[in-house]
Amino acid sequence: MDLDVFVAAHSAEWARLGDLVRRRRLSGAETDELVTLYQRTATHLSTIRSTAPDPALLARLSALVARGRSAVAGSHSPAWREVALFFTRRFPAAVYLSRRWWIPAALASVAVMAVLGVWIAADPQVRASLISPDELKAMTAPGGEYETYYSTGPAASFAAKVWTNNAWVAATCLFLGVALGLPVISALWLNALNAGIAIGLMSSAGRGDVLLGLLLPHGLLELTAVFIAAGTGLKLGWTVIDPGRRSRSAALAEQGRSVVVIALGLACTLLVSGVIEAFVTPSGWPTWLRIGIGAVVELLFLTYVFTLGRRAARAGEAGDLDRRLAGDALPEAG
Repeated sequence: MDLDVFVAAHSAEWARLGDLVRRRRLSGAETDELVTLYQRTATHLSTIRSTAPDPALLARLSALVARGRSAVAGSHSPAWREVALFFTRRFPAAVYLSRRWWIPAALASVAVMAVLGVWIAADPQVRASLISPDELKAMTAPGGEYETYYSTGPAASFAAKVWTNNAWVAATCLFLGVALGLPVISALWLNALNAGIAIGLMSSAGRGDVLLGLLLPHGLLELTAVFIAAGTGLKLGWTVIDPGRRSRSAALAEQGRSVVVIALGLACTLLVSGVIEAFVTPSGWPTWLRIGIGAVVELLFLTYVFTLGRRAARAGEAGDLDRRLAGDALPEAG
């Protein structure tokens, strides 16, 4: 093959392909032309590589074919853009759209905690059935177990332990919700029971304010994350019972993908609460400052959900995975 003749015969096509791949917008006809020229140039490259492998020409055409392939097939979104979309649209939208489930779960749990706390604090017989007087003193006295729990080890190690435990609880609520929501209800009850007992016992010793000063800095965000996980798990359980107009498999697939989105976001949320619990809660700072830090972080999180989440939901974001990653759904009879 005469290489000079071959280049002269096709250089105009290569130049045209180079011009098309540099453009940001193409008409329908130009898009068809781009695809055709890309296929031809790829064939030319293969021909030259096998019959007249000129290094300079091979490098030129290889670069042109690579750019053409990128223009035809499209490039993947950079990782940083996917992360930004997750935290600015998908996660807050998923939490916002589940609000009718996790807000009632939060209100019911707090009510149970309050009722149990008041009951245990006011009734000595209930306290006696739960714990012996010596154990009560050991747990509620100044420097007792309720206070020293938050400084039992190095802060970083404690933060990792707390994060792992809370993430496990949240994951249990999220993914076991498919069992008609029963494990979620059990987890919420145990969480409310433990908190109510602690509040009641410390209040009976006249030290309820001390306990709240220890719980609230990290507990506001931590409990919010647990309630979101529980509400989402209950929503998943209800989808099993009532999938709506969709098939049960399609409804569960869609809701299950939203559960994955929320699980990833809550892992980051619980990391923040774990850091607060390890470094702020046991610090020697004034109680008002420690609670203030927790309240500010909680307010920022709720503002994030109800501003970015609502805006993304109104723009059509469903809190689902990207459609490219979610897969295709079979058509269903209406």
